Amino acid sequence: MIINICQNASTSTSAMRKLSTETKNKILLAVADALIQEKEDIKAANQIDIENGKKNNLSEALIDRLTLTDSRIEGMADSLKVIASFPDPIGEIVEGFNLENGLKVQKVRAPLGVIAIIYESRPNVTIDAAGLCLKSSNVSILRGSSSAIHSNKYLADLFNRVGKPLGLPDHAIQLIEDTKHETLDELIVQDKYIDVLIPRGGQGLKEAMQKKATIPIIMTGAGTCQIFIDYNADEEQAIPIILNAKTQRPGTCNTVECLLFDKDKIDFVKPVIDALLANDVIIHLSSILADNLNLQINDKSMNAVHFDGDDYFGHEFLAKEILLHQVDNIEQAINYINQYGTHHSDAILTKDLNHAEKFLNEVDSAVTYLNASTRFSDGGEFGFGGEIGISTQKLHARGPMGIKQLTSERFIVMGNGQYRK
Repeated sequence: MIINICQNASTSTSAMRKLSTETKNKILLAVADALIQEKEDIKAANQIDIENGKKNNLSEALIDRLTLTDSRIEGMADSLKVIASFPDPIGEIVEGFNLENGLKVQKVRAPLGVIAIIYESRPNVTIDAAGLCLKSSNVSILRGSSSAIHSNKYLADLFNRVGKPLGLPDHAIQLIEDTKHETLDELIVQDKYIDVLIPRGGQGLKEAMQKKATIPIIMTGAGTCQIFIDYNADEEQAIPIILNAKTQRPGTCNTVECLLFDKDKIDFVKPVIDALLANDVIIHLSSILADNLNLQINDKSMNAVHFDGDDYFGHEFLAKEILLHQVDNIEQAINYINQYGTHHSDAILTKDLNHAEKFLNEVDSAVTYLNASTRFSDGGEFGFGGEIGISTQKLHARGPMGIKQLTSERFIVMGNGQYRK
């Protein structure tokens, strides 16, 4: 079955390259309308996944990632409308120049080809990935998780059902419905037919892809995100930022997992702890911070605080849990983030402009923030209309990946009889 899916995808690339901008936009807008019209049916399919997830003891954060509400379905539709509004990247002249021999050289954007996207839990990725691949004239093979299979099947069917009468090529968007590990293992070695593999999920998934895949990978990162609270951080501003970064959607890759406190900001730790506890966040304190705070584990207000933080350096909780740690200065904060982080999204809260510049330039992450929540690391928030993932690698693309990050470049050379001597 997998080999047939991949062969069909490969044969569809030629038709995808021929699609006009007008046709692509008509499909995107029609699918956006259908999402709204069919949202009750979408939620019904999604409810099956939610009930199965609860039976399988999925965490609260994973259930949240799985759930499609009216507002999230409307957000999916809005994303497609934004994607439709963007200029078509295919054929865009990135650079042009003339050679001394009279040759005219143009560097233009081109599709990557066949993209396989592997993702966990979040069914909205089905629409985001299909929409972004369509606008960038790429063929997509989608492989979601078993926990979201009913939602993914409905959404992929909707996209094809609406798109094909308007010109969407056959096999341009395919969902692999068999979610067994053996099927995935077969998919990721189809380098004859698939040009790029994009895994979106936990660290275990990504490590497995790196070990087994023979297809070039664009690695979207696990999100061990940090916030450094500098010696003169604005405390009134800091607490809402921290709470947003941790509690708005704890199961996302751009959620903060570690707070680093400058040793001269130690008095601010207790108010932060109180605010986190009031929002049902479990706290893990590193030994150095716990020793300096001199907190007692039997304090009534500390019943959700644990003194085992040294075991959680670099840990991605994906839940309402967080690590608090102390550093001596900004240099230690930067070193900690570069060593234990996943190069995803990290922030500094400070009023010191020199420290701000140092942090933004020296933290080696895809996105760095000054006095803002890490939750903004998102293709939709960046104005891309959605994202295929947030790349934490350094080749080809880095950070939230929108339409242009799903293209390559090629050269067109025009002459009038030149030959090389």
